Amino acid sequence: MLLAFIPLRTILLTIASRGKPVLEVIAALLIGLLLGAALMAGWGYDPWKAYLALLEGSFGNLYSLASTLSKATPLILTGLTFAIGLRAGLFNIGAQGQMVLGALVAVAASTLRLPTGLHLVVALALAMFAGAAWSLPASWLKGRRGISEVISTIMLNSIAVWLARYLLLHFLNDPQRGGWISIMAGPSARFPTLVPGSELTYSIFASLAFALAAYWLLWHMVPGFELRCSGLNAAAARYAGIEPQRSINLAFILGGLAAGLTGATQVLGRFPYSLDNGLTILGTLGFDGIAVALVGRNHPLGIIVAAVFFGALSAGGGLMGFRARVPLDVTYIVQGVIILAVAAPEIWRILRGLFPTLGCLRRGRERWNY
Repeated sequence: MLLAFIPLRTILLTIASRGKPVLEVIAALLIGLLLGAALMAGWGYDPWKAYLALLEGSFGNLYSLASTLSKATPLILTGLTFAIGLRAGLFNIGAQGQMVLGALVAVAASTLRLPTGLHLVVALALAMFAGAAWSLPASWLKGRRGISEVISTIMLNSIAVWLARYLLLHFLNDPQRGGWISIMAGPSARFPTLVPGSELTYSIFASLAFALAAYWLLWHMVPGFELRCSGLNAAAARYAGIEPQRSINLAFILGGLAAGLTGATQVLGRFPYSLDNGLTILGTLGFDGIAVALVGRNHPLGIIVAAVFFGALSAGGGLMGFRARVPLDVTYIVQGVIILAVAAPEIWRILRGLFPTLGCLRRGRERWNY
């Protein structure tokens, strides 16, 4: 339904206008693949065979494609959390804690007795609200006390993890499953499976809808324009009548909504539909989103592509090791080299913005608003 408000022509024109960054990503990807191939060849493995297995394991059939999209679903949202903050000039690395709170509230909301469909919507809304609420302390500390959001969000991440473990052990645990695992979300609060026999559920559409909504807000609405202006130059934005504090609050709230939705999609859209004391089902998705955002050039549409790219590396890595006999550790090294090569141009852009003295090493005009 959201696509009806975003004409396809607008999306295509936006992609076409970003030709240079796209070419940079393609070139960096090719360099990363060549470096990964050189590493595998140096260790005595066949890189051609390994990459063919990687491609087959990620896109070779319907189940492989479903696995890739399933792994990409949460990365789209956590990537948006970091990217929206960076567009406002913030390093919001609190997606992990906001995601944990979202997952926790989603599990608790699954105990409500509501009709199928409405139950899922209510659980998602409460999870998103929890993620946004958990981001507000960092927003207040940044705007009112000038405290670095890096420090405050890291601390809030730790608080969220230990708070979740306490609540799981004392209030949401399931005694029949060992006492260290939460209750299982009921069927009425779960996402339906999209591809039978796979982990891909309709949660993929929730992630895509949020990404498209974020794109429309940031590039086609006044609050998004003000947010990006504040990120480029807060002093100039204030002189133009834009209140940077509003942009800071908006960036944190949007990021919290995305992170809270991430937690909900994991516990309501993936087996075992519950949380354990180690929060295994959530992993490090909050921090993985930082790399996704960098590869996607901190643009919502680019983040969708980057998340699929990361999902493909994860889904095809197993077959890559099985077919080409590449050890798992080597597979991770090759994937890391590829990701680092693709993310390098964006990392360089960010460093140039943080340290203006690096501008002497570049030519041409600074283009943050690509």
